[in-house]
Formats: sequence, C-alpha cells, structure tokens
Amino acid sequence: MNTSYDVKVWDIRRNQSSKTPSYELRWAVGRRRKSRTFRTKALAENFQSDLRQAAKRGEAFDEESGLPLSMLAVKSATTWFGFALAYVDMKWPHAAAKTRDSLTDALATITPALVDQDAPGKPDALLLREALRQFALPPAARLLPRPQEIRTALAWLERHSLHIADLAKVRNVRLGLDALTLRLDGGAAAATTIARKRSVFYNALQYAVDLEELPTNPIDKVKAWKPPKVREVVDRRVVVNPVQARELLTAVTYVGRLNRGRHLRGFFACLYFGGLRPAEALGLRKQDCHLPATGWGRLVLAKSRPQANKKWTDSGEAHDDRGLKHRAEDEGRPVPIPPELVAILREHIAEFGVHKDGRLFRTSRGGVISIGTYCEAWKAARAFALTPEQQASPLAARPYDLRHAAVSLWLNAGVAAPDVAERAGHGVNVLLKVYAKCIDGGTEVANRRIEDALAA
Repeated sequence: MNTSYDVKVWDIRRNQSSKTPSYELRWAVGRRRKSRTFRTKALAENFQSDLRQAAKRGEAFDEESGLPLSMLAVKSATTWFGFALAYVDMKWPHAAAKTRDSLTDALATITPALVDQDAPGKPDALLLREALRQFALPPAARLLPRPQEIRTALAWLERHSLHIADLAKVRNVRLGLDALTLRLDGGAAAATTIARKRSVFYNALQYAVDLEELPTNPIDKVKAWKPPKVREVVDRRVVVNPVQARELLTAVTYVGRLNRGRHLRGFFACLYFGGLRPAEALGLRKQDCHLPATGWGRLVLAKSRPQANKKWTDSGEAHDDRGLKHRAEDEGRPVPIPPELVAILREHIAEFGVHKDGRLFRTSRGGVISIGTYCEAWKAARAFALTPEQQASPLAARPYDLRHAAVSLWLNAGVAAPDVAERAGHGVNVLLKVYAKCIDGGTEVANRRIEDALAA
C-alpha cells in the first residue's frame, strides 16, 4: 500500500451533466485525483468534512483508494459489530465529549439488535450494553481488563453480528430501528432519544454508502416505520417575564451554604440578561468581559465547558473544554449586555474574585460547577420565588429556560431577527422556528382581521 500526506480537498460543485440534482466532490492524494458524486449537497459536505478532518489530524491517505487509513479500517470491516468499532475510531478524534457519549449510547442500543435472530445463547441485554459502552466502543476502554462475562458477551456479538451487506435488506434495518424505540426495561423511549439515536444509525449507514459498502442508505427504503414527532419549538409557558426573573435571581442568593447561592446569582444572570448557554457561562473569564462603570457592557465569548462523563473527554475531566457551538474553533461571539448585568458581574468579581485562569464561576476548590449543583440551587430558588401554582407549572423549570426567556424578550422587543440570532449564537432560520410560539402579537392581529372580515 502506497500512502501519502499530500492531500487536497476542493469545494463541492453541482454536477451539470446529470438530469437529476447531484453534487461532485473532488480531492487529490499525491498526484492521484479522485472524485465522488452524491445525491444531495449535505451528503457531499459530510464526506468532505471527514476527509478534511483526517487530513487535519495528519493521517496518512491510501493513494489507490484516496481514503484515509481510518476510513479503510471501516471499509475492511465485514460485520456490523466490526464496522461499529471502526466507525467510532474514525469519529472519535474530532468529536466533542457529548457527541462521543451520544454516539456510543446509540451504537450500544443498535448493535445487539443487528444479529442473527436464530442464534442461541444471546447474552442478557444489560450485559451486552455494559460490554459495548464500557469496554468495546470507547477506543481507550478496549485496553481495560475484561471480566469473563464481558469477554463471553463480546465474543457472542462477534460471531453472530450481521454482515454489512445484509443491512441492504429492509427487514434487517428495521431490527435496529425498532430497538431505538424501547428502553432497556421495555418501556417506550422518549421521542428526542429515538430521534437522536436514529440520526447516529442513519449517519453510520450513510458512511457505509460513502465507502461503497452499501448501494443506498437502507433507512430511506423503510416506509412503514415513522419516528415519533419531536417538539422543536420552545413552550412559551416556560418563559418568565422580567419581574419574575429578577425575583428568581434574588431568591438564588438565599439558597445553599457558604455563599453558594450568592456565587451563582451572576451565573444565572448571564443566562437571562445575556442569553448565554449554561456551558458558555461556565467558561466565561474576566478577560472576556468589558464591564464599564456605566452603560452597556460586552462579553466576547470564547470558551464553552459542557459537562460529560470523564470517559468521553480527552482530559479525563468531567467538563470538556470546547469552542463555541456553531462556531469555528477560535471564533468568538460578541454579546452586548445591559447595565443591570454589568453591575451584577462587577459585584460578583469584587466579592468572589476570579480563578487563576480568569473564570468567574467555579467551585470552592476551583473546579467547574456541575449541572447537579446549579440545578439544585435553581430548584430551591423556584420554591422561594414562585407561588405553589407556578412551581407546579413548567415556568422556568430549568436554568436553560432563562436563555429562552432572554431570546423571547429580545424578539418581542422588536430587535431584528439577525441581531438576535447573532447574540444568541443561532442561525436565523433556527431561531424563528424554535421561538415561533414565543413571539407575541400574532394571535391578536389575526383575531382582529378575522373579526373585521366577519363584520363586513
């Protein structure tokens, strides 16, 4: 095998010679030029991204096939089980911790279902899941000592896993799809869980298509199976008004010991007044803040600290250290902040100082605050600030609902959608889709028009 590190990947172009829309991706390995045609631009972009990520990692490419060695490992797998392991290896280096968690979670659900249904001695479902999630799928975990029952379970999977070619049959793909709809206890899985796992399954099969191991994505042929609908818009019942938000922020200062609540007031204020995601607020540093004595200030967000299991992070810490969502690795996001938040952050820094790396919000030992910690404080604050009826409602049930309230407030104040999207770190189309039911005024206008028509 001749390999090369000299790789060039060109932009995708529309295939003009085809009657139906298709898109061509061209790249070169050494002096050999390669091309591949895709049915949609999104599929072409996914494959282009995989090639570029492999080149960025400094991975060698096979000159004959034009593929990076990690892709060849996936291509050489003959069974779904082997394909799943190689697919994880290919995705792992450039995946965020939460993506790794989601990827292995979905594959641990699908893989036990894609086996010979007549094979005897199938291990218990919980054991198979543990074997996959804890020992087989995470690359580093494959080096861990394996108890005998884990070795037995994985050996059974290796023997009885379906061949990749068998997944071209709709009946076999349905085995994986049906597995996504159930929890381990046999109950129905949540719609969001099904949608997330189906996406992983679809992308994995599409990768097999890209590598020419399958002619088409077999999920597209499954007509009788429909995933449950997922709520894509924010429920306006979760949105607090400014008075309620301020009452909740005050209530936070009364919860917890050792000033824990007072320390979290600034964190929650960033979510409401700045529209930050919780992980963005946890990554906020003093050097990211412009906090004048009077008037509006500005945050230039650069870091995000999403929480994940230590198993999925490169650092072995519970929180990943990432760039911003939907942004290039070193691209920041400027967020103008009102004087009220400027004052809160100035007070926070004066009272609590900052960590040696500049972070405003941290534990007493300097660590990153966990989801459990700030959610517990928020639950206690709701009990202080809200009436019993409000506590029983979805109103600000989660800290993230403060961000929803912020974006809804901006839209209803008449701020242009592109400006709101820039501040919140959204695309405009996604913004309007997600917050469609939180924009006031539309119902009243429609009612007046109908009333006028009826009176004519």
